[in-house]
Formats: sequence, C-alpha cells, structure tokens
Amino acid sequence: MQKIGYIFFRIIIFIFKLIPFWFLYVLSDFVFFLFFYILKYRKNVVFENLQNSFPLKSKSEILKIAKGFYKNLSDITVEGIKGLTMSKKALVKRYRVINLDFEKEYFDKGTGVIAIGSHYANWEWGALCFSLQFSHETHGLYKPMSNKYIDKFIRKSRAAWGMNLVPINETSKMIEKKYEKPPMFIFVSDQSPSNVKKAHWIKFLNQDTPCLHGAEKYAKQLNIPVVYGNVQRIKRGYYEIEILTVEDKPLETAEAEITKKIHEILEKIIIEKPENWLWSHKRWKHKKH
Repeated sequence: MQKIGYIFFRIIIFIFKLIPFWFLYVLSDFVFFLFFYILKYRKNVVFENLQNSFPLKSKSEILKIAKGFYKNLSDITVEGIKGLTMSKKALVKRYRVINLDFEKEYFDKGTGVIAIGSHYANWEWGALCFSLQFSHETHGLYKPMSNKYIDKFIRKSRAAWGMNLVPINETSKMIEKKYEKPPMFIFVSDQSPSNVKKAHWIKFLNQDTPCLHGAEKYAKQLNIPVVYGNVQRIKRGYYEIEILTVEDKPLETAEAEITKKIHEILEKIIIEKPENWLWSHKRWKHKKH
C-alpha cells in the first residue's frame, strides 16, 4: 500500500509541475471551499482556539479570521506541492530573506545559530529556500512521514538543495556532530509537547501553554545565539523573511527565559495577522494543574 501511495504522490507532483501559478490559486480557491464548507476541516478546533485566544473579539471577527486561516491553509497546501518541482531561482524570488547581512555576521565570526520557525504563513518553502540563501550549513528537525518511500523522497529532495533533514528523535546526535562550516539548526516553535512534565508553561494567547524548549536547551549547551524567522506574505505566492534576534547570550538567561522570548515574538506576529497561523492544531489539549 505504501508503494501505491508513493506512486500517487509522484503523479500529483508531476501534475503540479505543469500547473501555472495563475491556475494554482484557482485550485487553491476550490480547496478553500472544500476545507471550509464541505469537509469543515477541524472547524471545532479552529473556532475553539480562536475564541479562547481572542475572547474580546465578536463572532463576526472570529469568523473573518477563521476564513482567512482556511484561505492561508489552502494556499500553503498547493504551494507546498508546487514547491517540490520549482526551480531554485523561482523559489528564491518568491521566498526571500530580506536581511541576510544579519545571518552573515554570525557566520563570519564562525558562530553557529539556532533559528526558530513556526507554523505561520508558508513554512514549507523555508525547508527549500533557507539553504540557498544562508551562509550557514542548514539542518532542520522534522517528524518522519509514515510512508517510508515518500519520506525518503522528501529527505533526498531537500538534501539536493543543501538542507539536511534530521528526525526529531535524533536531535542530540545532530547537535553533537562536528561540522566543517558553522551550522544553523532549525527548530519549529511548537506547543502541546508529548511530555508535558518537561515542558515550560507560559502564558501565550491568553492561555496557560506547555511549550517545547529544545531550542533553549541546546542554545545553552552550545552557547550560540537564537534567532527567529518572521515569514510574511507580501502578496499571493510571494513571501519575505526577516531574521529577528531572540537571544545573543543564552548562558546569561534564566530558565525558560528564551522560550518565553520566542513566544512573545510569535504572539506579537499572530496578533497582527492571526489568519496566517495554523489554528487547526490541538495546542491546548493539556491543562495546567
């Protein structure tokens, strides 16, 4: 069955290779209609998350954000598939880091970096584009796919562009490895970790939230700076990424301070344009006792 799924996956990729961008967004509009009106994809989760995060907003405001979320989800779904067959030039044109000098400064000093991303706007193209624009050797953590053939294809395609994908259960091995060039380790800021006992609890979007803190842990272990990649959609199909400083001196911070700073940055970004965050995750299924 996995091989059949892989063959179907490759056929889809081939079809998307032939689709021009103008038609890609016609398709995305159809996917939005499917997600929102027909499948009602995780609608209960989306609306509950929005209402708890923005208790002062009216029902009409929540509905507007929800529709914006489904439009964003539809765009990044089709863009993610399209990205697997786009040229490097086309991707960098559409997904551009605007302050590369910021990152280059660390590289010139021979300093590795921990970069934080989140499920905001289009995060899929980041796995393709960062290795093409950053001076650092890039290594990104990911959760392996259940289909081993698709997983192998994705890892191989990313590696061809310079991005080394590392299964999340091999994080320590990745951190402790020796590198020829200063490495950039890419973590995804996430909530609702599997082991809540080890989580840092913070106030995030008006709710007590358990947060993964691997980025903070390894930043202190290696004594390297932490930065955040702020991805913003400029117009449909075009994104700009600004690298923001989270912490330059991790060893001088208190426990959970870096994790809090990361989420303060993320919260500010979400509040400004909430429709671009991934609201369909069950981020608050664990409750603080």
